[in-house]
Amino acid sequence: MNQVESKDKIIAIVGLGLIGGSFAKAFKGKGFSSKIIGVDNNREHQKIAMEMNLVDEIRDLDDAIKYADIVLLATPVDSIEKLLTSVMNSIENQVVFDVGSAKASIIKSILNHPKRGRYVACHPMAGTEFSRPEASVAGLYDRAHNVIYNAEDSDEDALEMVQNLLSQIGMKLFYQQADEHDIHVAYVSHMSHISAFALALTVLHKEQSEEQIFQLASGGFRSSVRLAKSNPSTWVSIFEQNRDALLDVLDEHITVLSKFRSLLIKKDFESFEKLMLEAN
Repeated sequence: MNQVESKDKIIAIVGLGLIGGSFAKAFKGKGFSSKIIGVDNNREHQKIAMEMNLVDEIRDLDDAIKYADIVLLATPVDSIEKLLTSVMNSIENQVVFDVGSAKASIIKSILNHPKRGRYVACHPMAGTEFSRPEASVAGLYDRAHNVIYNAEDSDEDALEMVQNLLSQIGMKLFYQQADEHDIHVAYVSHMSHISAFALALTVLHKEQSEEQIFQLASGGFRSSVRLAKSNPSTWVSIFEQNRDALLDVLDEHITVLSKFRSLLIKKDFESFEKLMLEAN
């Protein structure tokens, strides 16, 4: 499939928050789609997306599927799993891909679906701590990594269309099996978010008795807790979907924190420095 053929495609984006909105900006910036249809249950999001020219029109899901050539699911991961079977039941020969950050359960939900080949499982390794359409970023995916999972289960033309689409907006493509994905993102993404939430709560509890604590906070603190601004509903669904992997990673993280605590108690700062150098 060449680029000219791809530019004639109509894309429906389901979910117009940070991720979906940023894809809309990227597609429009590259002139990739002849039309972008927006789908979102939140009427305020619909209004903002139209005012920002993120999408060309708003339709309900059934109409969007009917008119689109490509359907992008960019809702929270728990709703992606609920939506995916319904969407796959409704398509004829359209291509469907999602951008959820927990993959095994989503892929398993349509493992034996007769139209499984029309689906491409993706995860863009990009984002910010903000949500809603107005948080969308035009260059969010430029040179960002996107992982495609279980590519062999997708039809060749569907896979090629998604590859072309993502490559044209500057993404670097990688390939992996879904059962490897969830443990990897638990380490490099999900763990950092839950740590930020925990650190923010720790400081907030202390701040109740020491009001000046935030006056002392520097850039290091701000960068450490930045992710605590992330949308709780989005991340609760991610933690729920990736619960088992995240529990394993949390256990390891707690073990390392306990090691640091033990070295402080023992005043073994030589070993403390060795661990810090290893982290460097």
